[in-house]
Amino acid sequence: MRDTRDLINPAPRVDVNRYKWDNPNQEKLALLFSPVDAKVMSLTRYVSSIDYRPSDEWVSALLLRFPWVDGVIIADEKGDILTRKPPVPLKRFSEPLVFESIWRETLVKTVVDYTPLGPELYFGTPNFEGSEFKGLHVVSFDPRVLFTFCPNPEELVIVDPRAQKLWVAGETVPDGAQELVKLPWLEIMKERIQGTVTAGDKQYTWLARFIGRDLFVYATESANATFEDKGFAVPFFGGNW
Repeated sequence: MRDTRDLINPAPRVDVNRYKWDNPNQEKLALLFSPVDAKVMSLTRYVSSIDYRPSDEWVSALLLRFPWVDGVIIADEKGDILTRKPPVPLKRFSEPLVFESIWRETLVKTVVDYTPLGPELYFGTPNFEGSEFKGLHVVSFDPRVLFTFCPNPEELVIVDPRAQKLWVAGETVPDGAQELVKLPWLEIMKERIQGTVTAGDKQYTWLARFIGRDLFVYATESANATFEDKGFAVPFFGGNW
């Protein structure tokens, strides 16, 4: 009877080792960047969910769902702004914003504007009527707000590889971290999107992730610089990034 019961209604067993990290460096970075990346991916999905000119209701829902977003811009095919919320932004453009896109792609090239009040990141998607291009809708936010979603923001840095700029949680850049911007990230990311690097006599574990259509680098000082890196394995997805 016991054998039959175990076959029909087996006792549940939880494999706790399935979610165990083998690499302490990857574990540290994943715990820091995952909550941040989740917010960015959620915003990306919302912004790219339509390819037509958004309604006032759509814009209001976006600002309600993502209160950390600074504003929304709707422009026509010539680049003239049709609608802007809020109508008077805190940060004015330091120079004209130039977006690049490929026909019928759902995301445009990400633009980071470095203003006197700090960086502002813009990304969005083209609008169409049928197959005719009608303009863009674009959201913007201060990338430093992303650190508010990190459990230990002082341990995480984000690199803008194109502008060679570093985003950190506070006013002070951690010792040695500024050296990260000097690395040839655009060349490095042609070969891989994760790994370890040395900067300022310290080892950093890093992972490149998309914001809009461009890659940005999340990095943290390695928890164990002597640990051999064999690839970024994500145990809860059962694969490699």
